[in-house]
Amino acid sequence: MPVDVGQAGPDFSLYDTDRQQRTLSEFKGQNVVIAFFPGAFTGVCTTEMCTLRDSLSQFNSMNAQVIGISVDGAMAQKAFSDQNNLGFTVLSDFQRQVVGLYDVPLPNFAGMEGYVAAQRAVFVLDKDGVIRYKWVAESPGNEPNYDEVRQAVGQLS
Repeated sequence: MPVDVGQAGPDFSLYDTDRQQRTLSEFKGQNVVIAFFPGAFTGVCTTEMCTLRDSLSQFNSMNAQVIGISVDGAMAQKAFSDQNNLGFTVLSDFQRQVVGLYDVPLPNFAGMEGYVAAQRAVFVLDKDGVIRYKWVAESPGNEPNYDEVRQAVGQLS
């Protein structure tokens, strides 16, 4: 069942780039930007994650944490994060559980039959973990409207 604006963001536990378990609930009390992306080291994903990186000071000033999530393994995520100096939490959903919870699976990614990636999507959660903004790309080549994401975070108290 799809999650939507006004609902609590489903909690999860995923490995970060240091292979440590991280949960969504540990970010309670802060606004959170969850950015699902199809794959590390791909063109549009790199552009998106670097754009979010370049906006970190703005997000931090609004008490917001950025979390990037893809189905890539933790070691690939570490290399991707290090190469691009991301500076925010990047999580590995290698079992594809969270893409299911947030209803953003992308089947047959890049024409690979049976390979499920994460659809490009952005969720903004308030300090209580309630979804206040949701955007899901119609195509994995589409980037989010970054100004709209920043505005959605800025409207949270």
